[in-house]
Amino acid sequence: MNKVPMTVAGEKSLREELDHLKGTARPQVIAAIAEAREHGDLKENAEYHAAREQQGFIEGRIQEIESKLSVAQVIDVTKLPKTGKVIFGVTVSLLNLDTDANVTYKIVGEDEADIKSGRISVTSPIARALIGKEEGEVVVVKTPGGDVEYEVESVEHL
Repeated sequence: MNKVPMTVAGEKSLREELDHLKGTARPQVIAAIAEAREHGDLKENAEYHAAREQQGFIEGRIQEIESKLSVAQVIDVTKLPKTGKVIFGVTVSLLNLDTDANVTYKIVGEDEADIKSGRISVTSPIARALIGKEEGEVVVVKTPGGDVEYEVESVEHL
């Protein structure tokens, strides 16, 4: 199976969620199921069914996280040489040549992407257009609204 790139922060976040699910959420839902069982008839016991549903969600999420971590290739961009090239994990500042607006994005794995926080997926159209480009280069990004030209102003290994 192919390795999936992930930042150090992304891996840490998934591991923390996994620890919470296994150490806190799973024992709580098991206790809730045991308590609901004591209330009698399981066919008409809404608490029991809700707890079982919650248990299914937790177990599914644990499997999903473990699967992602098993194929993760954690990349610590701070340990890579600073070449001025856009690579996975860097923070890139761009100038929109049409509007003169500045934007800054960190290129991260798919699970870490959050456009509101300035983190874009390495598989997004803008990240794919930027990968391999250098500071000072002009990049054309194909968007649904037409082509947009950006100049790569800086590449930081944060």
